Amino acid sequence: MGLKMNLPTIALFLLLAAASAAGANINIRKYGAQVNSDITPALTKAWKDACQTPGTNTVVIPKGTYRLGAVQFMGPCKGHIELQVRGILLAPGDRGYFKSGSWVNFQRIDGFTLSGGGTFDAKGKHVWGKRSCSGIRYCGDLPISLRFDFITNGLIKDITSLDSKQFHINLLGCKNVTFQNVNVIAPDHSPNTDGIHIGRSTGIKIIDTKIATGDDCISLGDGSENILIKGVTCGPGHGISVGSLGKYKNEAPVVGVNVVNCTFINTQNGVRIKTWPNSFAGTASDMRFENLLMKNVSTSMLIDQLYCPWNQCKAQIPSKVKISNISFKNIRGTASTKDVIKLLCSKSFPCQDVKVTDIDIRYSGRDGPATFQCVNIKPTTSGRLYPPPCSSH
Repeated sequence: MGLKMNLPTIALFLLLAAASAAGANINIRKYGAQVNSDITPALTKAWKDACQTPGTNTVVIPKGTYRLGAVQFMGPCKGHIELQVRGILLAPGDRGYFKSGSWVNFQRIDGFTLSGGGTFDAKGKHVWGKRSCSGIRYCGDLPISLRFDFITNGLIKDITSLDSKQFHINLLGCKNVTFQNVNVIAPDHSPNTDGIHIGRSTGIKIIDTKIATGDDCISLGDGSENILIKGVTCGPGHGISVGSLGKYKNEAPVVGVNVVNCTFINTQNGVRIKTWPNSFAGTASDMRFENLLMKNVSTSMLIDQLYCPWNQCKAQIPSKVKISNISFKNIRGTASTKDVIKLLCSKSFPCQDVKVTDIDIRYSGRDGPATFQCVNIKPTTSGRLYPPPCSSH
């Protein structure tokens, strides 16, 4: 027997269906969250409810200051989910509190937005001085502030990461994720506080973002593919780095990296590609560094296949990572050392198809003119070039 509905009933049915598809806004205060209190239980429950509700659902953290413990926001969810952080979230200061290696972790979500204009304050100043994280004493037990693991079709916008204890933001196994108008803030002496680290991810965009930190502004590990970095302001920090590559067996290729229209201010490097000597085999190819402005940068352009910090490797054995199809174009500005450009490639696998076009970087120090060094590479040069191009040796 068929189901008969009159017009008012049909209209109500369609309205309820549309409301279900649209989802809902879920304010964590409805779960008992209060300003200046620990909101971990309330936020965790709100997330679970939103994740299991069909449609597009938004979890809202209102303005105010809150304490937040280590949390994992797990998918898959039944629809698109947004976490809207409008307030300030404070991490525990004690490093011993963290067991999982991260403070806030998003996992296995398809269709995710993080927004709201709020701040994740990791209180890194509480731990930076308690043990040296430089040299061989790598502080791997310190938590990453924001981890994104296996996120697909994501948007992270209008948030601030402040004073991370270790990396600010880490991506692993992500696909089609965009960062836009994100602020990363930590002092230049903060150890191992990479702004955004990308590993084994594809289709990642970092746009109109400001990163000031104590390590790489952006670092790309193995398996980074189809990466766009555009309109980023970097500094202080170590610049934008591909690598280091070749330390581990079976690393995935790095391919398709575009760094365009970026500004570097008082950084250790501008753009660099680094691989370990005595490395495992690997490849890094199809990269474009274009329309970049350097302001008082130590080394603006660097390929370093002799990367061996703290002398913890056999530097005399050449790297087996093959670097090819690299373009440096329209890079200008000022340098803080005379080592403006260094292209130091592997003796076993010299860099191939490297183009350098329209470079003008000035240095005014007393220790001599700016230099453009080359080792095991014969770059193709064109346009205006200052400092004058190298001859490979």
